[in-house]
Amino acid sequence: MGSFQLEDFAAGWIGGAASVIVGHPLDTVKTLLQAGVNYENTLSCIRTVYRRESVFGFFKGMSFPLASIAVYNSVVFGVFSNTQRFLSQHHGRESEASRSRTLSDLLLASMVAGVVSVGVGTPVDLIKIRLQMQTRPSQEANLGLKPRAVALGVQPIYQGPVHCIATIVRTEGLAGMYRGVGAMLLRDVPGYCLYFIPYVFLNEWITPEACTGPSPCAMWLAGGMAGAISWGTATPMDVVKSRLQADGVYLNKYKGVLDCISQSYQKEGLKVFFRGITVNTVRGFPMSATMFLGYELSLKAIRGDHTVPSP
Repeated sequence: MGSFQLEDFAAGWIGGAASVIVGHPLDTVKTLLQAGVNYENTLSCIRTVYRRESVFGFFKGMSFPLASIAVYNSVVFGVFSNTQRFLSQHHGRESEASRSRTLSDLLLASMVAGVVSVGVGTPVDLIKIRLQMQTRPSQEANLGLKPRAVALGVQPIYQGPVHCIATIVRTEGLAGMYRGVGAMLLRDVPGYCLYFIPYVFLNEWITPEACTGPSPCAMWLAGGMAGAISWGTATPMDVVKSRLQADGVYLNKYKGVLDCISQSYQKEGLKVFFRGITVNTVRGFPMSATMFLGYELSLKAIRGDHTVPSP
């Protein structure tokens, strides 16, 4: 099984779509908390968005991630699985029956997936965040308007994903689509190491030796725990990335990663880099649990296997 396989990409697409549906409302809350809109806490943010825009406010910008993040996760899981398979073959450990996994192979495959993912993921996250930042509470905070003024007359800058892309390319050039790419690299390369490696080892730890493969329950639990670990530890750089990508919707505040870190620290202290950590960690569990379970079961269905190896 050392050859390149497209099944991993297809299964990653299905798992990615499922995870977006589950996690987007909390992702909207996370973005609003991190991007500089002043809320007392997570519950305050949820109440404010709900009061102003009802349930629909939590699903702003979802159509684009639903289409694009499915492709993004397809790339991440496809690259990770095929890289790991290549490394196993290269080291003469291509027999899946042995299920031997070395930490170095997992680490390298995770890093490759993280680097490749940034090429697809940066524009996806940028569009998602720009659309999410058009909630009324965000407009009020950034423009200094009263709620009634926002309700009466401030039109959204972006009419949808396509208009958002066209506007950014027209005003900032193609490079504008990769705003925040440095912060995303610093978030995703270590982030995916703390995503795939815990999943693989937790899966093997939960699954009894007598079993030929992990159960759906083990996949779900291991995936959720891996997601919570990864998103929780990635929060500081996720804050920087969110701020850089939200920058430019109403105001231009930051010159780059270091400037964003410096300004954020000077204005709000060290605690700013942990803004949204609760939402990130809580959201990471169901999203990743759904992602891994969707991936594994889809791979099983596509291959017609009775057991499915972990990615």
